[in-house]
Amino acid sequence: MAAQSALIIGATGATGKHVLAEILASPSFSRVGEYGRRVTPLEQITVGKEKLEQKTVDFEKVEEAGLASGNWDVVFITLGTTKAAAGSAEAFEKIDREYVINSARAAKSANDSHKQRLIYISAQAANASSSLLYPRSKGMTELALADLGYADTIILRPGFLAGAERPQSRAVETVFGFVTALASHITDSAEIKVSVLAKAMRLAGQLGSSALPAVPGVTKEGNDTPFTVIANKGAIALAKTEA
Repeated sequence: MAAQSALIIGATGATGKHVLAEILASPSFSRVGEYGRRVTPLEQITVGKEKLEQKTVDFEKVEEAGLASGNWDVVFITLGTTKAAAGSAEAFEKIDREYVINSARAAKSANDSHKQRLIYISAQAANASSSLLYPRSKGMTELALADLGYADTIILRPGFLAGAERPQSRAVETVFGFVTALASHITDSAEIKVSVLAKAMRLAGQLGSSALPAVPGVTKEGNDTPFTVIANKGAIALAKTEA
């Protein structure tokens, strides 16, 4: 398989930085773009620096950032937030849904013959019909991304992210982490190490839906615009397929 080009949006986040490291270290990707409100300091990058292109963008004007000019084969989106971090429900939806969808739209090539792949990290509870803000926003984002017309859309729905490094500690997450750590001994649906999730995401982008290995927790959803869903246990199983 020829080496591919990859664009990552949200590479400075808890999961995004692991995904960026995975992509840069992989020989399957020969050119990597990191676009975001902030970009990773070069001194923090130890492998693959020579194939990295960085650009800061204003997500309020992302259509002017020239994302599509890179003709990216795979677009990874790890951008996301919480209501608490955003400050309000409106700000949360702007960042978590509007910025994500607009970025994916802006990165889509105008050349219909260029078959691009879109990979997005959602959430285990994503449900566009939910009465709760977080799962509803994630579910609506998934459907909107599928409607953009990428040749292949893959959505990962992880459980609790174990080992995620965040700027500020979250007491609720700390408590929930203890619970999911215990649950992980009896189920592979409760949590996932952020490094394992990043590996699964990179493999999903590298292989695409049609070449994914037959592992549990990988399904198809959507009718008019179908997309692949990789559940928490699917991501863990996928990561294990590469020794």
